[in-house]
Amino acid sequence: MKKLIIGGFGILCSFISNPVNAQDEDKINFSKEELKFSKMDASPMDLAMYKDENDQAVARVIYSRPQKRNREIFGKLIPYGEVWRTGANEATEITFYQDMKIADAEVKAGTYTLYTIPGEKEWTVILNNKTNTWGAYEYSSKEDKVRINVPVRQAPNTIESLSMAFQESSNGADLLIGWDDSYVKVPFESVK
Repeated sequence: MKKLIIGGFGILCSFISNPVNAQDEDKINFSKEELKFSKMDASPMDLAMYKDENDQAVARVIYSRPQKRNREIFGKLIPYGEVWRTGANEATEITFYQDMKIADAEVKAGTYTLYTIPGEKEWTVILNNKTNTWGAYEYSSKEDKVRINVPVRQAPNTIESLSMAFQESSNGADLLIGWDDSYVKVPFESVK
């Protein structure tokens, strides 16, 4: 019995002192030319999430964040009166995890593309059924689920990167979309 215990202890010590790592067996040394990761995007992707009082997801928006970089944004870089992807790169997408009400329209839980048409005094906010699109090139008003107009508001300070955030309201949440010197509030209400 004593030999068995000493033998078992010896085997255990050999495992501890000589660990086997599966990654070591497949390890390949890449040169700089072979191992190329993409650089940081100039307009990195971000998301804003709205959760209810029970910490359950209600809505999420995924968007890319272009930078101001001393440019005139609305009316110049982003023309007034034209459909905008509301960000950079892929069109912005919003997901509702429960049915919501936007203006007078009830919107079923699901994912929609969020387009906007910026204006000097108001924006048209559009939820569109076609998803997974680049820019606004594939936009078709035939796929619109909801269109509402919201007033443009003056931001208290310059917003360097396009930014989105949910703000709790009495019946749901407002999605704040801000960039440069202005922002809009898009109201969403929970459907009970």
